[in-house]
Amino acid sequence: MPGIKRSHHIVLTLLCQALTSKEAAAVTLSRRQNTAVNLGTFADYVILAQAGVSTVPTSAITGDLGLWPAADTYYTGFSEILSGSGTESTAMAQVTGVLKAANYATPTPSDLTIAVGDCGTAYDDAAGRTNPTDTDIGSAGSIGGLIITTGLYKFTGSVSIPTDVYISGSATDRWIFQITGTLIQTGSTQVVLSGGALPQNIVWVVGGAVTIGGSAIFNGVVLGGTSVTLETGSTLNGRICAGTNVALQSATVTEF
Repeated sequence: MPGIKRSHHIVLTLLCQALTSKEAAAVTLSRRQNTAVNLGTFADYVILAQAGVSTVPTSAITGDLGLWPAADTYYTGFSEILSGSGTESTAMAQVTGVLKAANYATPTPSDLTIAVGDCGTAYDDAAGRTNPTDTDIGSAGSIGGLIITTGLYKFTGSVSIPTDVYISGSATDRWIFQITGTLIQTGSTQVVLSGGALPQNIVWVVGGAVTIGGSAIFNGVVLGGTSVTLETGSTLNGRICAGTNVALQSATVTEF
């Protein structure tokens, strides 16, 4: 009957509209997951910490260091030399760049305040993204041996890297790892990048302490809720923002 045909047509139209809306929402969500985490002025630093930065010489750091609200006395092991302007210091034996602290001359304190705030905003953004690509991949938090493609990965506990893990994708792909607990990488292992994947496109947002074992190689931006430790001979390619302190033990940190 004509009335029934018309009703069917209306139902089909509404169903198609609903599916189109869901597809559009899915596309929007996918784009949101793949959107870069804005680091703001934190991106001006290779290491930014709130409580302290220590080194067991000799470390090799490429990029600037920032410390706020702690004073420069909480830089240990650097033997830094204050500049004539009083706005920054150098430690040429270990740092290719400058060191800044909350008690240095204007405008350094306000610059650092903004950078730490930007780091907090980046942390909240990365930690707050929803609808992960996958949850608790690996075995009991161990991601060693996995090949991980672009996406948002959520871990409800701690994560370990006992063997090499592979981050596979192009130079435009992005990864966010949301880790509620700690992140521990075993010594002499690697976070291997393949297919053109870049460290600046990999964000590790970690609620607990981060430990990179001796002679290990790590890639990505670490947004740490507490401390970050790089043990003897380890290498990090990326950036570190720590809610408390950063401890380097004859380690190498290079910004991208």
